[in-house]
Formats: sequence, C-alpha cells, structure tokens
Amino acid sequence: MCFLRILVLAALGLILPALPAVAQPSHLARLLDEVAPGELVEGADAYGALRDDMPVAPVLEDGERIAWAFVTSDFVSTTGYSGKPIHVMAAVDDAARVTGVALVEHSEPIVLIGIPEAEMAALTADYAGLDLVAEAETGGEAHDLEIISGATVTIMVIDDSIVRAGLKVARRLELGGLRPKTETGPQFEIDPAAPSPEDWMQAEGDGTIRRLTLDAGQVNAAFEALGDPRAAERPVGESPEETFIDMHAALVSVPAVGEALLGAREYANLRDWLAEGEHAILVAGRGLYSFKGSGYVRGGIFDRIVLVQDELSVRFRDRGHRRLGEIALPGAPAFAELDIFKIPADAGFDPAEPWRLQLLVQREVAALERLFVTFDLGYRLPETYLAPIAAPSEAALAKADTGESAAQAELWKRIWRDKTPEIVALAVMLLVLTGAFFFQNQLTRSARAVDWFRLGFLAVTLVFLGWYANAQLSVVNLMALAGALASGFSWQAFLLDPLTFILWFSVAAALIFWGRGAYCGWLCPFGALQELTNRIARALRVPQVTLPWGLHERLWPLKYMIFLGLFAVTLVSIETAEALAEVEPFKTAIVLKFARAWPFVLYALILVGIGLFVERFYCRYLCPLGAALAIPARLRMFDWLKRYGECGSPCQTCSRECPVQAIHPEGHINPNECVNCMHCQVLYHSETKCPVVIRQLKRREKASAGAATLDRAIQNHPNQKKGKVHV
Repeated sequence: MCFLRILVLAALGLILPALPAVAQPSHLARLLDEVAPGELVEGADAYGALRDDMPVAPVLEDGERIAWAFVTSDFVSTTGYSGKPIHVMAAVDDAARVTGVALVEHSEPIVLIGIPEAEMAALTADYAGLDLVAEAETGGEAHDLEIISGATVTIMVIDDSIVRAGLKVARRLELGGLRPKTETGPQFEIDPAAPSPEDWMQAEGDGTIRRLTLDAGQVNAAFEALGDPRAAERPVGESPEETFIDMHAALVSVPAVGEALLGAREYANLRDWLAEGEHAILVAGRGLYSFKGSGYVRGGIFDRIVLVQDELSVRFRDRGHRRLGEIALPGAPAFAELDIFKIPADAGFDPAEPWRLQLLVQREVAALERLFVTFDLGYRLPETYLAPIAAPSEAALAKADTGESAAQAELWKRIWRDKTPEIVALAVMLLVLTGAFFFQNQLTRSARAVDWFRLGFLAVTLVFLGWYANAQLSVVNLMALAGALASGFSWQAFLLDPLTFILWFSVAAALIFWGRGAYCGWLCPFGALQELTNRIARALRVPQVTLPWGLHERLWPLKYMIFLGLFAVTLVSIETAEALAEVEPFKTAIVLKFARAWPFVLYALILVGIGLFVERFYCRYLCPLGAALAIPARLRMFDWLKRYGECGSPCQTCSRECPVQAIHPEGHINPNECVNCMHCQVLYHSETKCPVVIRQLKRREKASAGAATLDRAIQNHPNQKKGKVHV
C-alpha cells in the first residue's frame, strides 16, 4: 500500500497535499434539524437546548424530557470505507435503552451508488430497543449483527459506533444504573512495592484471589429456568450437592500477586512472556466441568470463558495461553486445571478497574443443538496493590486518547478474524498465480494446460472473489485514498476491508514485476466475467469483431480521459466523483449480482453484451481503474514476455491472435494494454503456429535426416565388412 501511495502521488503530480482539509463541525448541533424528534422517540415533539458539558440534547414530550439525543460521531470514531465519518443520530432513555436510530449523513460509496438508501436506513432503525445495560454486561455482544451483502464494512462500523457511543452517553449521564468511566485514565495505578500475601487463606480473605463455586443443583436449576423442558431432562451430577465447578481467578501480572502465586522463577518467565502493556490472569478450576473444554484444540479459542470489563470483552486464544504446574503460595489446594491467560495490550484492559470472568455452561439438548447459561466471577484488585494518582498526568491523558484508537483497532481486527477463511483462500490464489507467472516458461509449453488453468482461475475469481467475497477493486478506492491523503492519512478505513486491502498490496507488488496485467487479466471479477462470457459466445459460434488497428489505437485513450475526468471532479467534490464512478459496472454486475434498478442493470448488460463480440471491450476502452493502473505500469522492473527478432516483421501471428490487441503490428507489446493472458507465450513455444519454431524444427529434422543418410552410407559401403572405410 505504501508503494501504491507513492505511485498515486507521482501520477497525480504531487498536488494532493494542497487540497483543503475536511472541516469538523459540531455534529449534533449541525444535524439536529435533520431528524424529527418523533423519529427517535415515539410521541416526542421537540428538542431541548444542547448541554454545555457534552454534545447531547434532551428529547421532549409536552415539555418533559423523555430521552437524550446524540450523534455517534461526537463520541467515537465512525470512519467508514469512504474514509469519512458515518453520522448516526440516536436517542437513549433513562433505562439506558435506545429508543430510536436514524442514519443521517454519510459518504459510503456502496450506499451512495450501490445498496438502496432505504435498506440501509431500515437496518439502522432496527437498533431501536437496544439494551445498553446488557451490552455493557456482555462487552457489546448482547445483540445479533445483521449484515447486508456488499456493505459488510459499513454495517460493522455503524454497529460498533451505536453500541460504543451509546454506552459512553449512558455512562456519563448515569442512565440505567451505569456509572461513568474516568475519561482521563484510572484513579489508581499498580503499586510495584505492595506486599505479597503470605498464604492461600490470606489471599482469599483479602480478595487477591476470587472464587466462583457452583454445585450441580444450582446449574440444573439455571437450565430449568430457561423454560425448555429438554434442558431439565438432562441434569448433571449424581447429587445436587456435588461440585460442578470450583473456579478461582487472580491478576498475576501484578508483581506482588504474581510472585506469591507463581513463585519467583515462574513469575520471571511470565514477565518475559508479556509485552509492554499486556496483563495476565491465573484461572484454577476443579469439579465436573472444565472451564477450558476441548473446543480450543480445534479452533484455537477458549469459548467457555470471557473476560468482561464495561463494554470491553476479551476472548482468550491458545497462543495467549500457558499451563501452570502448581501454585507456589503455601496452603493452596490441588486443582485439576491451572492455566494462565494473556490479555493483549490493545484490548484496552484497565487492571485498576473491576472486571469479571464470565463462565459459559452448555448443555446438549439435541444432536446439533445446545442451550447455554452464564455465571460470573467478579474481580476487583484490592487497594493494597494500588497507589492513588493525585491528578491526571499527561501520560494519563495520552492513554485516554489512545482508548479510541484501541477500539478502532479492535474493530478492524474483529473483521479480519471473521474473514479468516476468505483471507486464506485469497492468499492461496495469489500464491498460485505468482507461481504461474514465475514459471510461465514451463507452463506455456502446453497450450491445453494454459487454457484450462486460465479458465479455472478466472472462474474462481468471478465466483469466489467477486460474487461471494465482493472483493472487486474500483477507482472509488483510489478516490478514497486521495481523500485520505488530503485530509490526514489513516490506515483505519483501508484495514476495514481485508480482502481489498490485500488485493491492493498485491497490485502494488505486481506493478513492479508484471505491470497492470496481473490484476486486470487474472484477479478482476468483472474482467473474468467478460472473458468467460466471450468464451461461451465463441463456443456458440457468435461472430467475433476485430477492430481495425487505427480505430483500436484511437479508442485506447478513452479510459485515460475518463479517469482524469473523475480525478478532476474529485478535487471539487469526492461525493460527486463517486457518483460519476458509476461508469464502472462493477457494483451492479459483481457486488449486487445484477439485483438493482433497471437502468444500472441495462448498462452492465450492454457492456457484457458488447463483450460477446469484442473480447474485453470494457477493459480495453472504458475502464478508469485499468487506466489508473496502466499509468505506473511502465515502472515495472522486469520484462517476462519473450519475443523473437522476427516478431512483427515478417510474422504477425501474435498481433493477430492477441485477445485484447495489445501487440502492435511491428511486434511491440504495449504494457499499458497487456493483460498477461500468456497467449503470446504459448505461441512463442508453438510447433504449429510460430514460424521461428517451425523453421528451427525443420532445420533439426533436416540435420537429423542428413546424419541418418550418412550413417546408412557408411553401413552399406563395400569396405565396411573389411573394416577399411575411412571418413
């Protein structure tokens, strides 16, 4: 991406820094008139004056306040795929329940010119009724996330912003019993000189170690309370008093606690294992139920426990886990399970604040169905281990500022985790394609192998990369990059879409080695759609049109003119440029799979239809993305396409058979138009089409025939029998 950034800056003449920065107005004051009070709270008829201490406004009914209105972008980052904030207005009542939500303003290209605005607005409005108290208790996981195909990134940003902004408002206003978090950091910090407990009894007594004990009767009663008779039919334990689980937890990254429970040597190992800002907890358990289970062996995630602190939730993975042999503290009982779990530095965990370890208990009620109940082990580090902070320091303020960055980082990391299968599949595709390019000399010796490989790869590109994963690059991506460079570059917006991010990285690398053809010819879903449909048309004997070279050469500049025109509009209004970028049919044909208003569908079908007669018509003459990639294509460092001295004069085979007419009549390959289909390389090795190869074969055959004739002459010479033949 850094390389791509440099290329774009160079291509655009280094003028982006001169663009004006985006202003940051008071969002609620600016947008309050855009949403009627009744849209946020049923029966509301007016808004009150904005508070001086925070950007919220009372929602009134007959002069009485019934809720508080706010805009999410005033409290948390709501940067979407466009690189600009998504402004969502919401209202929350005294019970910390969201009463209404409205999507007010955004610049998301997929919504502007792809997903119907009404569909996005309806999905956003469905957040009415969200219980923020439940969200605080579960770390923001008390609701189901509904995704619209093609707008995954936008939806996840909206979801994250509503939950986190709502919690901030509810805490600061103390709604629903929620209490405010200190905005400038903790009031206490870990005291490295605190004394350690002397034995297990003291550690349990002062709260250094916290305990959750459940017997079989309590667990069975919890499942019966679910109201599902199937759960009651499968009680656990031989008697109600039998220990179901006896679980203990302690924060062993605190020096005094860690040294006491782990011992000096094991605690030193723990310190070496933990990086700056990371923490660790010790969890010990015994009884019928394992807090680890066995699911982590398959998936790498411990799904039975989760650490919750306010809206923060931390799930533990196998790579952040260690087993412990024994507890060093005198008087400690024996446990069946002793494990240490790491809390990542970017999780935003505050060791001085209360937290809880939530235990998930599951019970199978059918072959593929389970029911769940949860129990909490609450923990608060005793004040013995804390030192008060007299006043907020600059470091504390900096920590508070990084809290939002950590939340943003957690969002894109969550998206990447959810997209792991697609990321792995894309990595395999890129690896296979890279191997094919590096070993193309061997691959292209078989025309059949190249043909089947290309058809298969393009089919995967269209179906998986395009229609399934919606990983279609667009000139809109470059516009978003231009806007980000102009208003303060941030990786956040680009990391929200992992497949697009990886593809752009691969494109930047490919430009160095092979030019634009690596993407345009192999990884572009719409390009794959054009070529595959053209193959079908050829099989059905649809006549193909070859444009005269003079006309073909004069149509090439069209795509460059379109790209430069879009960029010129970007300097004035990125939103207008994004709307004009509908010249690309990608969203209609790939992202939305033709499920769109008829003018867009008709336009896309016309382009695909022309492509049945003129292969890759859109790629050749209209694609602004192809033009943008072609500009730096000449910077490639290697020339992989082999040519003979006779190519173009007198032989015209390659120029006549090039699918996109990228080879000039004189034999020169135009790297700006080449899609690296390898067809010319197949011809380079062809023993039936390439005159140079045919001539070489004939020379070899003639030489072999001459040698055979001479050998026969020697064998038949009359002196051969006497051994007197001399050559």
